[in-house]
Amino acid sequence: MATIIQILSQELSAPESHIENVIRLLDEGNTLPFIARYRKELHGGMDDTTLRTLQDRLQYLRNLEERRQEVKTSIENQGKLTDELSAAIDDAATLAEVEDLYRPYKQKRRTRATVAKEKGLEPLALLLFSQSPNLAAPEVLAKDCIDPEKGVETVEDALAGASDIIAEMVSDDADIRKSLRLLAPVKGVAVSKAAKEEEDSVYSLYYEFAQPINKLQSHQILALNRGEREGFLKVSLDIPRDLAMDRIFKRVVKPGSSATELVRAACEDSYDRLIEPSLEREIRSGLTDSANEAAIGNFALNLKPLLMQPPVKGFVTMGLDPGYRMGCKVAVVDGTGKVLDTAVVYPTYGEKQKNEAIVKLSAMCRKHGVKHIAIGNGTASRETEAMTAEMIKNLHGVGYAIVNEAGASVYSASKLAAEEFPQFDVNLRSAVSIARRLQDPLAELVKIDPKAIGVGQYQHDMPEKRLDETLGGVVEDCVNAVGVDVNTASVSLLKQVAGLTATTARNIVAYREANGAFTTRKQILKVPKLGPKAFEQCAGFLRVPESAQVLDNTGVHPESYEAAKTLLTLCSYDLRDVAAGQIRELTARVDAIGWADAAARCGVGEPTLRDMVRELLKPGRDPREDLPAPILRTDVLELKDLKPGMTLKGTVRNVIDFGVFVDIGVHQDGLVHISKVCNKFIKHPSEVVSVGDIVDVVVLDVDEKKKRISLSMRDVGKAK
Repeated sequence: MATIIQILSQELSAPESHIENVIRLLDEGNTLPFIARYRKELHGGMDDTTLRTLQDRLQYLRNLEERRQEVKTSIENQGKLTDELSAAIDDAATLAEVEDLYRPYKQKRRTRATVAKEKGLEPLALLLFSQSPNLAAPEVLAKDCIDPEKGVETVEDALAGASDIIAEMVSDDADIRKSLRLLAPVKGVAVSKAAKEEEDSVYSLYYEFAQPINKLQSHQILALNRGEREGFLKVSLDIPRDLAMDRIFKRVVKPGSSATELVRAACEDSYDRLIEPSLEREIRSGLTDSANEAAIGNFALNLKPLLMQPPVKGFVTMGLDPGYRMGCKVAVVDGTGKVLDTAVVYPTYGEKQKNEAIVKLSAMCRKHGVKHIAIGNGTASRETEAMTAEMIKNLHGVGYAIVNEAGASVYSASKLAAEEFPQFDVNLRSAVSIARRLQDPLAELVKIDPKAIGVGQYQHDMPEKRLDETLGGVVEDCVNAVGVDVNTASVSLLKQVAGLTATTARNIVAYREANGAFTTRKQILKVPKLGPKAFEQCAGFLRVPESAQVLDNTGVHPESYEAAKTLLTLCSYDLRDVAAGQIRELTARVDAIGWADAAARCGVGEPTLRDMVRELLKPGRDPREDLPAPILRTDVLELKDLKPGMTLKGTVRNVIDFGVFVDIGVHQDGLVHISKVCNKFIKHPSEVVSVGDIVDVVVLDVDEKKKRISLSMRDVGKAK
């Protein structure tokens, strides 16, 4: 039996020593971001995603091993554990296989077979099941089992009870179940029909639907499940009965015996009554699990680039939260996100009110020096955008961007928002959030439950715990990849830093409020309940721009400060040169020494040395700055303005199984079907684009009535 380390090594194509090191680091309480960033020599540079996969599989394999031992102990206590069965349980690669092997020994609820056993019919069943060539006729054998006191009054009663026992034996056969489990996806078909006649719904596509099980897409599985749950669909799996029975017969039936036909009939009863319903439930559950994992993976894939969108820092920004009944909420924030002014205007109430709104907002822009306007993309967004475009014609150098406001209302009504802005109305809080989303998407979006951000599909159908774990991991990876200014970060941001908890994050904020800004990383150790282990995990991800020690504003971990100083000395530099930005030749000088030699002389591994050089060259570096900035617009485009053949620039808002939704500056996002994403075959659009990407698209079709826009990325440049 392969060990857990061997299995993970094979699955992840990584040396066993690296797997063993990561497991040890995890067991010692190290966080994944810390392991990924500061222990590269021990795992060969695995990234966050690979490490999280390793962690998930490690937990599964450990649970599997624990369950193996529980099952073996249970069977052994019954006196039925053989060496062969023990070996089979040890070799079982999945929990399902372990449960199949345990099935015959598991305490069962009262079944037809257990009732028959209580009547003393098990010996008859075993005799018939043996199908010996010289076996007497079943009717003859059954006569000896007649016992009216036990409820066996006739030969037919005895044979029926024996058949029930045989049917359960066949159902409990682990090899049969394994064989059928392999057959179903290959030969089975998922079928759905309308549950209600003549009722139109979003599930109309599935009213006459049939698809081979192994070709079902995850979004189809989730749609079928939801349609069935909401009462619009009847869904079933059609597994060819003749093929299934053939596999069972080959395993069980022995020709040439007087009991052959009885056993054959029991096999058919076993399949129809016990195996097939159980198999369908199991396969559908497995399909749902895999579809959930795919959807959660897709959500995570979309969430990361959304969180990592480039910040537009340092500019006074106006946030507009559009609305009809309650008006358009307005908040102006300075370059650090501090609220300068708020207002409510009513541009959708009529021409007069729109002009009043333009006058009022223009005055606010001039008063505070607004450079950017962020408009939420929800209700009344189009009218608010039109007003904004008209307004900024008279405001030199001001541009606007449409901001995805998903989750803004959730945040504004939260306890966190109330603590942050006790003086503001709920609606005004969302305007502040929208402005800050443009300034620093990551810092603002960490305050919101990732499920509410809206870059997935069927997220409300997902297993909540698994979704939260996965999306929480993405948020944690993004925050730690960017780094956090310990003197300005909110509790929401700080608690995502490796090694910190909600309590220690609050304690950091309380400490700086009581003692002023942190001036060194070491000072963080004075924060209550933040001990040496937590400091080891978090220190490299916390930045202290106010520190006189320039390394405190880099991703160089304090444990490597001496190594960094040694490196600078080797290359004829010092920390003052780093602070002055006068080490442009650092990489070339290390090249001259040789990376391996320089690493050895500094007492670190080569991966750590390379990270150190990158950090020293750009203290306070934000990796998001390397990405394309958001599109800032100065005019408005409406649905009626779109014509087939137009080429536009847009921002990718969502990437799902069947295509890409792109914001092209109108209220509705356009859809690029997967077949129109590029000129080569792809299994998923994420192979080509990510949320936040700036892309060129050509308009294929516009349906104003249904408000649908069909776009193509593949055909850009071909339009006439």
